[in-house]
Amino acid sequence: MISRIIPYADGADLGASRDFYVEVLGLEVAMEDPVLGLRSPANPTAQVLVLPPGAEHPQPRFGVDVGEPAAVDAAHALAVRRGLRVVYPLTDEPWGVRRFFVEDPGGTVINVLAHLR
Repeated sequence: MISRIIPYADGADLGASRDFYVEVLGLEVAMEDPVLGLRSPANPTAQVLVLPPGAEHPQPRFGVDVGEPAAVDAAHALAVRRGLRVVYPLTDEPWGVRRFFVEDPGGTVINVLAHLR
């Protein structure tokens, strides 16, 4: 079950990006490390991540939160069986996310993730 889809914005100046999303659009800061995460106060699943240059390599364009770490494993296994290009390996990150990056058929890099419990 997909719990949310998170767009990623480029952020050469994270302070300016934070000010824009908070002051102009009314989002609130949800995290600042390893990237700037912002969310709607009224709907916390409505989020934007701002990635500084070089934060990820390759840099995904958006993330799909599949809800559970087992669903990440299943999506990874299916991507491998289909011969899709996995461009970042299946990893448990120190900030509490299990994820991998895969290219869709058009070459867009997607972060497939779930929070570890």
